[in-house]
Order: sequence, then structure tokens, then C-alpha cells
Amino acid sequence: MISADEFDETFDVTIPSDTAKGQEVQERIIVLMEKYEFTERDLFSTRLALEEGIINAIKHGNRMDLAKVVQIQYAISKEKICVVIKDQGSGFKMSDVPDPTAIENLERPCGRGIMLMKAFMDVIEYSENGTVLTIVKSQGSE
Repeated sequence: MISADEFDETFDVTIPSDTAKGQEVQERIIVLMEKYEFTERDLFSTRLALEEGIINAIKHGNRMDLAKVVQIQYAISKEKICVVIKDQGSGFKMSDVPDPTAIENLERPCGRGIMLMKAFMDVIEYSENGTVLTIVKSQGSE
């Protein structure tokens, strides 16, 4: 998961499959980024990626099952923020996610969140059969 050696602060929180709880964690991370003086652009990018990643874990991974949890680890330094989101779902294959830019998918919402995360974050990686998402944003990166 996260190597604490690279970061000034690390956190590990587990939430139920509840979008309101996900929103609370997202806001805690953004406040922490503000403390570390990340740019407005970095805050916007990370907020979008966190919202997509956490909501996907709750809705698609855990299927809103309140008996399942989402584990969120995050770590920050002056250089970067790393967030790892793990759900208890059955996972997915990236190849099964429809291309949101394909003509036949333009009016479907599927796949847009992943596309946006890829556009805004420096790293976006799925592992453990798609149940673990790692995102990284470096300070001031485009």
C-alpha cells in the first residue's frame, strides 16, 4: 500500500458503504492538502478524483451494501499526496469498462469517472482485481 517513508503524515480510515461518509473523508483530505499549500488546480483535480474513486468503490464495488466497508489510506508530503481506496467488491477488468469517447457511448455515463481521473491525476492504478485504486497527485503538476 503506502510507504510511510516518503510522506510527512499518513492516515488510514475505514468507512461504511455510505456516500456521506465518503464525502467526509474527501473533505478531510482536501483540508490537509490546503494545509500543505497545494495549488487550487491540485485541489480541484484531487477532489474530482476522490469523489469518483470513493463513489465508485461504494456504488460499483460494494454495491451500496452497508455491511461492506471501504478502506481509505492517504499520505501527504510537500511534494505529493497519495490515496489508496479499497472496496470489498468482486472487482472488475479495465477492458470491460466502455470507452466514454466512443460514439455509441457518448450519452452513457459509464467510464467517464475513470477517464477524468486519468486526465487529472499523475498516477491512477487499479490492482487486486480492480478492488484497489491508487491515485497520486504531485504538487503543482499539470
